[in-house]
Amino acid sequence: MSAPRDDEFGFAPDYDSPVPYMQRTRDYYAAIGYTTPYRWAHYTEAPFQPLKKPLAQSRVTIITTAAPYDPAKGDQGPGAAYNGSAKFYQVYDGDTSKEHDLRISHIGYDRKHTSATDSGTWFPLPQLLKASAAGRIGKVAPRFFGAPTNRSHRVTLDTDAPDILARCLADKVDVAVLVPNCPVCHQTTALVARHLERNGIATVIMGCAKDIVEHAAVPRFLFSDFPLGNSAGKPHDVASQAQTLELALMLLETASGPQTTMQSPLRWSEDASWKLDYNNVAQLSPEELARRRAEFDKQKEIARGNRAA
Repeated sequence: MSAPRDDEFGFAPDYDSPVPYMQRTRDYYAAIGYTTPYRWAHYTEAPFQPLKKPLAQSRVTIITTAAPYDPAKGDQGPGAAYNGSAKFYQVYDGDTSKEHDLRISHIGYDRKHTSATDSGTWFPLPQLLKASAAGRIGKVAPRFFGAPTNRSHRVTLDTDAPDILARCLADKVDVAVLVPNCPVCHQTTALVARHLERNGIATVIMGCAKDIVEHAAVPRFLFSDFPLGNSAGKPHDVASQAQTLELALMLLETASGPQTTMQSPLRWSEDASWKLDYNNVAQLSPEELARRRAEFDKQKEIARGNRAA
């Protein structure tokens, strides 16, 4: 008997599933000559801090991996190539009562399928302020916080996460919404979320890299099956961004225990073939891999110099 055809049962193609970013990243760096596999943070249990008060009475902050725009650091605009000069290496904070120009040129988001023209897809402060004005949350905390995207687990665990916790405690934060962009960003925010929860602050991660976040075992995760760089919703689609934040707030209220993942019902597009592209060595020629290795080495040198400075 012949196998039934997918369309008879309405099956989706096999590639229309969450992108395996951990394996893609391992394969990609091996293909450009880095043969030591990266060790992704892995836990099998997670801390969990229930809400101490209703969201309508809670003070909420944002933790982002986006960087403040600095015109002295080269092209950081929409469509900019990866820009190691724009990376930051210490936690920073910003006044939530002011507008901010945060960008993601310094990290490995999906440059083929993401325009990076709308910061609302990676920095949901406007939506959070609307939620506060509507009484959905109590207050937006006076500051948001920037988490450096460190490949070093030790730096994130021993330096950056405690720094963010101290600033949250100083601002009397009840809840933190964490918004990563690149693969390592998702690991960074997972480690920070775990640290905050262990110290009494409820968290939810809004992200696009399901495998990385779940591998690190976090308290609450809202998964949007979108290209990297769109954790807070679709670009230039305010309704999508509002719905994504509302789903995250609902998850904060309804999760009964740790390692609770909610998947957004929103789809990026009907054609899911975009999932085949990001750092997929099967689709890259030897010449392209060599070019990328040279560019990666160049950016490493730039970043090394900035870190030393």
